[in-house]
Amino acid sequence: MIEVNHLSKAYGKRLAVADLSFQVAPGEVYALLGPNGAGKTTTLRILSTLVRPTGGNAKVAGFDVVREPLEVRRRLGLVNGGMRVYDRLTGREALAFFASFYGLEGQAFQEALNWVVELLQMEETLDRKVMEMSTGMRQKVVIARAILHRPPVLLLDEATAGLDVFARRALLEFVKAYRDLGHTLVYSTHAMSEAEEVADRVGFLHKGRLVYQGSLTEARSLGQGSLERAFVQVVKEAA
Repeated sequence: MIEVNHLSKAYGKRLAVADLSFQVAPGEVYALLGPNGAGKTTTLRILSTLVRPTGGNAKVAGFDVVREPLEVRRRLGLVNGGMRVYDRLTGREALAFFASFYGLEGQAFQEALNWVVELLQMEETLDRKVMEMSTGMRQKVVIARAILHRPPVLLLDEATAGLDVFARRALLEFVKAYRDLGHTLVYSTHAMSEAEEVADRVGFLHKGRLVYQGSLTEARSLGQGSLERAFVQVVKEAA
């Protein structure tokens, strides 16, 4: 569902992503791990067609992110930390607004709404204004707007940033539930404990380069059962 081949992105003389290659299969959570500045957000921005790569290529659901951006967007959802929803709208109004971008109106919107409400257990948010919602409620609206069109690929970039423990827990449970529906997810984070809960495979990013990838079990074995220790060890060796 995702193919990244020798991808690079330069900002002036600085390489944010360098010769990056990886694949993600249907029904898989691939955790892209690294500290701030490692290139995680740049990679996801390229995959979501928000940034053009300097070199290499990438495909989402078989469509090239540069040559076929609209086809990619039809099959993609994006959630990142700090995403906002219009404060004065109710949850229902906000979702109707974003659904219109995908041509979901009338009965089609109602069916999509019923699906996300059941999946995210967000009945209480529908008729409440966003400004009156808790952090967790707002995050559910953010997630719902990203998946209303049922995208087969979902990208999450530091999606738990700023969330309290309950909202964070709800998001992690959602990731597993969405994967179990057969969808593909890339979960970008610097929080190793989150990756240990949701990932099938992991990739370690260091200064824009992929220095390791493997199954979660294989990666943890490098650190005597700890993903964090494995990451630190691999990055030190790469440095």
